[in-house]
Amino acid sequence: MQADEAADMMDKDRESDRFKQRAAVAIAFFAMLLAITGLGGNNATKDALNSNIQASNLFNFYQAKNQRQMGFELAADYAEFATLHDPALPAEQKEHWRKKLDTYRKTVARYESEPETNEGKKELLVKAREETKKRDIALRKDPYFDYAEALLQISIVLISVSIIAGVAWLAFFGGAIGIVGGLLMINGFLLLVAIPGLE
Repeated sequence: MQADEAADMMDKDRESDRFKQRAAVAIAFFAMLLAITGLGGNNATKDALNSNIQASNLFNFYQAKNQRQMGFELAADYAEFATLHDPALPAEQKEHWRKKLDTYRKTVARYESEPETNEGKKELLVKAREETKKRDIALRKDPYFDYAEALLQISIVLISVSIIAGVAWLAFFGGAIGIVGGLLMINGFLLLVAIPGLE
């Protein structure tokens, strides 16, 4: 072996080492994005589940209030029509029923709207709809994280294979796939673009 051949081999080794170093940095970068994507996907799933549970609880509470309100409305109607309009009923009992009727009507109004506690039907419905919106947003985010995770994993595999095989174009292809995965991850957090088929 002559000196110039040895120098050529050393240059090729240096180029190979640089390629391997750059590929390793790319793998580390995409692995970091993969970890962030996994976190975002898990959070989106948790947010969707929690908001769905909260919305369900609030709608159930709304229904319970509605049923109780209906019971008081029926009681008020009975008090008004069956007793107050009865000419045979003594004045003392009519006064008792007037007080009951007033209590029933106040309870019906309180069940309809109770801003002090935010537990009237009106307030419960607003809160339930807010939780439903939060759930829907989290459900929109989740597919972006799923696809980003898959693309980032594929990217890492392709770049790893390119190091072993010494095929540079495979690293570039893996890098391009990784960039698409990173963009999907960003879109999962921010929902900047609605991609058909993913929402």
